[in-house]
Amino acid sequence: MRKFLMLAAIIVLANCKPEAKKAEAPQESTKSLMAGSDTLIYPEEKYFKSIRQITFGGDNAEAYWSFDDKKMIFQSNNADWGLQCDQMFLMEVGEDFKDIKPPMISTGMGRTTCAYFLPDNQHIVYGSTHLADKECPEVPLRSNGKYVWPVYDTFDIFVADLQGNITGRLTDTPGYDAEATVSPKGDKIVFTSDRSGDLELYTMNLDGSDVKQITDELGYDGGAFFSPDGTQLIFRASRPKTEAAIKEYKDLLAQGLVQPTEMELFICNADGSDLRQLTFLGNANWSPFFHPSGKKILFSSNFEAEKGFPFNLYFIDVDGKNLERVTHGETFDAFPVFSNDGKYLAFSSNRNNGGTRDTNLFIAEWQE
Repeated sequence: MRKFLMLAAIIVLANCKPEAKKAEAPQESTKSLMAGSDTLIYPEEKYFKSIRQITFGGDNAEAYWSFDDKKMIFQSNNADWGLQCDQMFLMEVGEDFKDIKPPMISTGMGRTTCAYFLPDNQHIVYGSTHLADKECPEVPLRSNGKYVWPVYDTFDIFVADLQGNITGRLTDTPGYDAEATVSPKGDKIVFTSDRSGDLELYTMNLDGSDVKQITDELGYDGGAFFSPDGTQLIFRASRPKTEAAIKEYKDLLAQGLVQPTEMELFICNADGSDLRQLTFLGNANWSPFFHPSGKKILFSSNFEAEKGFPFNLYFIDVDGKNLERVTHGETFDAFPVFSNDGKYLAFSSNRNNGGTRDTNLFIAEWQE
């Protein structure tokens, strides 16, 4: 549910892009994931030294690093891999999947979302609907002509090992529980739940104990990530204000739906204190992630778009200053996630998809 992939899928993508530049070859003394390959980097993308494409078909997103930066977990619905909805896949960092299929480590039943490594690097948490139905749930794209996301009340959060065995269930309350991420400190999980009647943020221990509600304002709070030191949370939120907007939000939520086209970024302490709005840009601002310094946020937005796209990556300081555009595509860049050592950035993009609707994973070698 951190996903905007269905939005990207229904847009007719134009295969137009600036002339790509050749990536600089890494110095021989520096071990690189990129192997010095020529890559699609748009001329203005100064932070990318090189890029490696990881997937080559379907919708692929939310690639998250293990704590030791040696593995990644991501979700895909690639039909060529026999999928009808999102499942979870494991990769060794440095692999790509142009000619092979990665190992699936979800059950293959239901729909899954938002996997994240636990500190032992041998287990993951992820949301899944498989207990309710082994089939993929229906995906509504529109409600009264408006684009919507489903928030399935059959999602719960599970722990699994890297062989795909479920070893624990962390949530069992009625309703939507998903979007779990883990603090870099290795002590807490933040997730989104509608157990209060609204979509709020909660934290819990790694074993599911000590659940605490973090937000309590009307609107969809989700896609939260901890700061590198674990003291803060960055997340996206909708905040309906008018009587009509509030009614629409509540009516959609009663149907298990949200409309994600108007969202801003919010930041708070890990216990929910000192909550403040970070962006005031309009349109959809989402998929935020802390820069390794903890002083900036990298996020995806279409605030400069006139027709809903493109989505590009932007920087903003944690005090809301110094907004800077990072990517310069014509379609869709989102889900930026820095490696723990700060050397690489994983993200999803429509670049280099041959004019199709595919959203693929890329790893960029980061430079500042």
